[in-house]
Amino acid sequence: MEIISLLIDFILRIDVHLAQLVQDYGTFVYVVLFAIIFVETGFVVMPFLPGDSLLFVVGALAATGALDLPTVMILLLIAAILGDQCNYSIGRYFGPKVFQWENSRFFNRRGFDRAHDFYERYGGVTIVLARFMPFVRTFAPFVAGVAEMDRRMFTLYNVFGAVVWVVGVSGAGYLFGNLPWVKENLEFIIWGLILIPGLIAILGGLKAQSTPKAEPPTPS
Repeated sequence: MEIISLLIDFILRIDVHLAQLVQDYGTFVYVVLFAIIFVETGFVVMPFLPGDSLLFVVGALAATGALDLPTVMILLLIAAILGDQCNYSIGRYFGPKVFQWENSRFFNRRGFDRAHDFYERYGGVTIVLARFMPFVRTFAPFVAGVAEMDRRMFTLYNVFGAVVWVVGVSGAGYLFGNLPWVKENLEFIIWGLILIPGLIAILGGLKAQSTPKAEPPTPS
């Protein structure tokens, strides 16, 4: 429980913790940021790591001069692309066997099912949309691999989604993250970044589950 409380504190006060990391470790913080984004997008066992809030705060710190915006954008863009490619490859390797896995400490079955339902409804566009959805972001490339989506098509969606996500969210942080109102209400903004996209993902999954699938045509 202590680890969970520390993680929640890190996510909700990520601006304070990242600023402290920059102060304590200097340029080494770029390695830490790269690792967080790569692990969150690259391994289905790590869907709880911060994504949107981290990018937003990174942009805000870059606006103060604590981080170099072009450098951190490029690094996190590479991390996001490589992470999804890694996750896709893992899903492709395990294939249909995943549907027999039960929920465990290392595999969130509910998260997988939610992402799978979302993928069933929206197809390859899920890879782009999922970038802005906690948990779904981690499972979407894995699901695409399990479904054996064409790798070239997946890579196209992957790169496009990563650019929109990293540049868009960190750019928003750069432009607005240091406004007084934003700084005073950052905790609520972070909760919004977590809960609103998550709710959209849940509703999309539920809608996909309730939509009857078309029956295959009967041979004449």
